[in-house]
Amino acid sequence: MVVVNWNRREYLRVCLESLACQRGASFEVIVVDNGSSDGSAEMARSEFGVEVIANTENLGYCGANNQGFAAARGRFVAVLNNDTAVVPEFLANLRQAFDRAPDIGMAAAKVLVWEDPSRIDKAGHLIYPDGQNRGRGTGEVDRGQYDSEEECLWPDGCAAMYRKTMLDAIGGFDEDFFMFGDDAELGLRARIAGWRCLYMPGAEVRHHRGASLDAGSTRRIFLIERNRVLLAAKLFPWSLLLLNPFYFTLRLAGGLLAAAGGKGEMTRFPGLANKLRLVWTIMRADVAALPLLPRMLHKRRAIRRMAKLSPAEIRQLIKRYRVPVRALVEQSN
Repeated sequence: MVVVNWNRREYLRVCLESLACQRGASFEVIVVDNGSSDGSAEMARSEFGVEVIANTENLGYCGANNQGFAAARGRFVAVLNNDTAVVPEFLANLRQAFDRAPDIGMAAAKVLVWEDPSRIDKAGHLIYPDGQNRGRGTGEVDRGQYDSEEECLWPDGCAAMYRKTMLDAIGGFDEDFFMFGDDAELGLRARIAGWRCLYMPGAEVRHHRGASLDAGSTRRIFLIERNRVLLAAKLFPWSLLLLNPFYFTLRLAGGLLAAAGGKGEMTRFPGLANKLRLVWTIMRADVAALPLLPRMLHKRRAIRRMAKLSPAEIRQLIKRYRVPVRALVEQSN
C-alpha cells in the first residue's frame, strides 16, 4: 500500500487510521512524503510506525508513487490518496479481483464523495475521444447502479490496486505527467498491453474531492489539459489522433453551452475575465505540451512493440468506454 503525501498531515492521519482497521489482508504501508513542511512524515512514523520515504522536494504524484512501487515487496501494490478513508474490507476486496483471471492487472474501487457519501465520485473510468477522461458515475446518487463486480476501463488513481508483474512489464506512472491524467495513461497503456481491470464495489472509499489542488485552480486546469494532449499523442491510434482537434472543439463548445446554463467545470470561472483566464490557461497548456511531444512519440514506438491490441481494437475499446460529451461538460469533476 503506497500513500503519497504533501502537507496534508490531518488528512493523512485519517487515511492511516482507516488502513490500521483493515481486515482479511496482509499488507505493508509505505508513505512517500514529497517534502512536507507540516510534520506529516514524522507523524506517520511516530503514530503509526509505517515505512516513510521522505523526499526533500515535491516529485509529484507520479514520481512518488513510482518510488513506492520500487520499495513494495508484495505481489500486488495498492495506491491510495492521502485525502481518503477506506472501509475495513478495502484491501481484501481489491485483492480478490486478481483471482478472477490471470490477465486482471488492475482493480478499481468504489469511490464516494466525502462530504456526501450518497453520491458517486468514481466507479472506474470513462474516456472521451480527445483524451479527456472522467470518472464513471461522477456526481450520480448511489442507488446501487454500480454494485456489481464488472470489468471497467481502468481504476481511479486515488484508490487502486495493481498486479506487480504488470507494473514490472509495462512500467509505472509516466513521470512527465507529474500529476493528473497519470492514472488514465497508466490504465490505457496497460489495456493496450493486454491487461484488464475489474471493478470491485465492496472496496469502498470516501474521498475529499479537490484536496490536492482546488477545483478552480488554473494550475489544475493546466496540468489536466497538457496531460490530455500527451496521453493522446502517446497512446491513441493515428486514425483517432488526427481527429483530436475536432473532438476537442466539440467538447469546448459543449462546455461553453453548459456554462451558459449554469452547469459544468466552467461555472467555477464566473464572469468574462475569468473565462478568458481559463481559455488562456488551456492555450498555455497546449503550447507546453509541444516540447514533450517528441518524447511521447518515442515512448509510443516502445508501447507499440509490447502492444497486444491492434489500433482498431484500441479504437473499439475507447468507443466502448466513451463518455458522452454532454455528461463530460455538464458534470463538475
